[in-house]
Amino acid sequence: MRSFDPQLAEIRFGYGLSPVIAPPRDAAEMLAGLTGPDDMAAQFPTEAFRTFLDRVVAVQAARVEQREHRGTAQEQVARQKRQQLNKNARRAWIGWAGHAMLRRSFTQTAFRERIVAFWADHFTARGNTGIFKQAATPYVDDAIRPAISLRFADLLQSAVMHPVMLVYLDQARSMGPQSKLALRRGERKPSGLNENLAREVLELHTLGVGGPYTQEDVTQLAELFTGMTFQAKTGYQFREAFIEPGAETVLGQSYEDRGDDSSVRAALADLAAHPATARHIASKLAVHFTSDDPDGALVDALEATYLAHDGALLPLYETLLDHPSCWQRELNNYKPPIDFVASSIRALAPSREAIADVKPGQIIKGILTPLATMGQKWEQPLGPDGWSENDADWITPQGIAARVTWAMRMPQRMIQPLPDPRVFVDTALGAFADEPVRFAAKAAESKAEAIGIVLMSPAFQRR
Repeated sequence: MRSFDPQLAEIRFGYGLSPVIAPPRDAAEMLAGLTGPDDMAAQFPTEAFRTFLDRVVAVQAARVEQREHRGTAQEQVARQKRQQLNKNARRAWIGWAGHAMLRRSFTQTAFRERIVAFWADHFTARGNTGIFKQAATPYVDDAIRPAISLRFADLLQSAVMHPVMLVYLDQARSMGPQSKLALRRGERKPSGLNENLAREVLELHTLGVGGPYTQEDVTQLAELFTGMTFQAKTGYQFREAFIEPGAETVLGQSYEDRGDDSSVRAALADLAAHPATARHIASKLAVHFTSDDPDGALVDALEATYLAHDGALLPLYETLLDHPSCWQRELNNYKPPIDFVASSIRALAPSREAIADVKPGQIIKGILTPLATMGQKWEQPLGPDGWSENDADWITPQGIAARVTWAMRMPQRMIQPLPDPRVFVDTALGAFADEPVRFAAKAAESKAEAIGIVLMSPAFQRR
């Protein structure tokens, strides 16, 4: 391993430097931060997924009540109740977005937050209708966050079998053409097999685009997945009446119909153990943490570790942090908007008291709307493949202009007085502050302009 650099570690594997949070002392400390107490989840809580589902159930009940009392005074009461529930849900969602950003900005274990974000993107899922559109944060905290230090097979099952994933990829309504329910319905209510989840599991979650699978494998896996469904009142369910009867064969392996989800779990475990999955995960980690064109030796090392440790994730992270190519001082990857804003807040270090007073409208104006203008609308990637890792997709005229606007205006709304720019250069960039940015910050006409110049400097925009 190349000599450990605390500042580089915080920039490349975290969310940047902070004047009030010391960077990690070594890789062992970074790894320990993945398994220790989850302080950020405790300090900046979101909402338990079961509690979120209770919101969904309440809205559904109000909708039914409104329909049943159509044309009466009670209909208006039910409508107002439903509107208030929706308003409360949106307000909660805005708060979760703020807390998710604050976890990134105030954490002392920034590698943990980066790993959570990496896997949340790898297993992109969100609701499709109503307040279920706001399910992404509870999903991540329920399915992803607790599993980042287990085996990939465990994480895969946790994400793929989660109700939000089932809804997002239309699995909850998928049933086998010869299932008991489909045969009972007959032509009265046509139903069918949905292959979305099966395709994304093979193409995005495990084997990768161009992996060693065929359309028949997709169909067979989709048939195997039948039975996995979801009800808001009860959560995840496996319904035997939805199952396509008989055995399915995926990548040459046969899985018997056992009347429960054990065959699903077995298939996911086998996909997790596949060499193509090892290569796919190794490549994604290398790109995310180093560059769009990572060192082949790093990818090879990650792949070998994955296979040698049966997909255990902690050894994989250890190999990542131990590889010399990860400690090249050149900053390559361009920060996507969420990471740019989070690292800016981290560098500015507003007080906890000031943060506690932030209202939903301020979160919208200061974070959510600017992120959308920069090109990364909160929790709304364009598809199940998540956000782009390609730097060129973030370096656009509109995106850069939006970053400049945010960098020049938001810091002075966030903290007063603004820090001395000559000090801020060092606290934000550390040893990566070069003479041009020091001179530009010193020569700026105002503190606000100087702070903006530092935040828009190439060293701050990359990691």
